[in-house]
Amino acid sequence: MGKKSRPSFKKRQKELARQQKQQDKQAQRLARSGNRTNAPPKTGGDDPDLAGIRPGPQPRPAQWQDLHDGDRSEDPSEGDS
Repeated sequence: MGKKSRPSFKKRQKELARQQKQQDKQAQRLARSGNRTNAPPKTGGDDPDLAGIRPGPQPRPAQWQDLHDGDRSEDPSEGDS
């Protein structure tokens, strides 16, 4: 029977590099976790693009207000009942 060979120097270096990489990743995870706990809480979650918009029909922009105001002879929402 042959002797058991020792791990080569390259293999040991590779293993140390792998362990170091794992430790670095763990440190990054802890840092991100710490940032989340120290960060100010999100308030409301309002989207700034949707601020001021309410459900339903929206009012006309100011530049369009006087285009259609004089054209209506009767209100279409009243209907012919």
